[in-house]
Amino acid sequence: MTNTHQHNDTAEQERQQQYILRCGEYVRKFRLRRGRAPLALVKTFGCQMNERDSEKLRGILSAAGYELTDREDADLVVYNTCTVRENANLKVYGRLGYLGGLKKKNPDMHIVLCGCMMQEETVVEKIRSSYSFVDLIFGTHNIWKFAQLLCEMYEKGGMTVDIWKDTDQVVEDLPAQRTYSFKSGVNIMYGCNNFCTYCIVPYVRGRERSRAPKDILREIERLCDDGVVEVMLLGQNVNSYGKTLDVPVSFAQLLQEVEKIDGLQRIRFMTSHPKDLSEDLIRVMSESKKICPHLHLPLQSGSSRLLKRMNRHYTKESYLDLCSRLRQQVPGLSLTTDIIVGFPGETEEDFQETMDVVRRVRYDSAFTFIYSKRTGTPAASYPDQVPEEIVHDRFDRLLALVQEIGREQAMRLEGETRTVLAEHVNEQDPSLVTGRLANNMVVHFPADPSVIGTILPVRLDECKGFYYLGTPCIESQVDFG
Repeated sequence: MTNTHQHNDTAEQERQQQYILRCGEYVRKFRLRRGRAPLALVKTFGCQMNERDSEKLRGILSAAGYELTDREDADLVVYNTCTVRENANLKVYGRLGYLGGLKKKNPDMHIVLCGCMMQEETVVEKIRSSYSFVDLIFGTHNIWKFAQLLCEMYEKGGMTVDIWKDTDQVVEDLPAQRTYSFKSGVNIMYGCNNFCTYCIVPYVRGRERSRAPKDILREIERLCDDGVVEVMLLGQNVNSYGKTLDVPVSFAQLLQEVEKIDGLQRIRFMTSHPKDLSEDLIRVMSESKKICPHLHLPLQSGSSRLLKRMNRHYTKESYLDLCSRLRQQVPGLSLTTDIIVGFPGETEEDFQETMDVVRRVRYDSAFTFIYSKRTGTPAASYPDQVPEEIVHDRFDRLLALVQEIGREQAMRLEGETRTVLAEHVNEQDPSLVTGRLANNMVVHFPADPSVIGTILPVRLDECKGFYYLGTPCIESQVDFG
């Protein structure tokens, strides 16, 4: 596994642009031979950061002349993988078996694996031995080298593997093909320093490193010039943004600068760690005209004893106190969370502490997970793993409570008129457009597709539990929310 780094990023961008042109030569030869452009699929497993990385992969492919497709029998198939839970790994192995069969039929086919799962040495060894038909493997730290790695793959033949253990390098400003023309994720930092005992992320994403504020602001300004009205600032823990900069800038200060950008109407961010959420951030959110009143604040467990074991650096009491301060200072705030059920050593009493927090905070929605043993993390070797049938029983009880409270929370807005960003034509009913409230809830309403990408007032006629049916209306008085 290679491990090099820190060059001049501007020079690196120019070098990568040259590799994109070189990739274009392979595309041109393919066209001459086959009478069409090579088809490329980029399939994403995992989080918003992976989604953003995939937009960059698509942008590079598009710039080189590939035709993007959703078909898995494409000439180039790229899987951008996730490894947060074991299930994600198993899904990728399952798909690889299927791709192997397709590759036998199409000798021109190339298979590329990248992302978090590839940062695990055991995974790379397994692919080398069991899936030797894979052409290229790279990880999370050198995604900007994609065009260069494609050239190496075409030139060398066999399997190309380029995994970096870590990096302090950030190379942006390469082409990206956005999923939506009107909203975009923007990476503000990479990596994580938290080392929660159940989590593989710090091992696969590396140490925390923040992008320079001027680079982030310039990227958002360019996106807004290109029609973007909503950005999602992305980081493993956005609340610790700025700590690695030569001149420290806090996340709250960065948000205040982002707010000033012309054309930008909505600001979102993911993910917030409760231990680093500052009073300044709460104040900035409460005063902002553009920051959406939605905060994703992972709880993981309501038991202070387990939180300590998870290395989360907060207690049940400090978490509840933080939520009550947020609710007081940011009116109409929607709170969402992540909760793990069945962490090693969890007793019924610990589980009831979690249920208590859910009842008291009243989340708008929650992602509930069954604890997944990740080899290489401390918790995987804890002796007191919880029996499966107990975990499933707790998971079902938690899910029922979360859904019941989520429905009650959503009912509060029924009959109100709120601003909605229209995102796409509804998949089930093409006469409806689907959009999102500032608080992140989904609304379906009858409208012409021409409204997609605009923010418009919609009356929330009927709450269906986790979404609303609404009617667009032109009124002067609309709540932002």
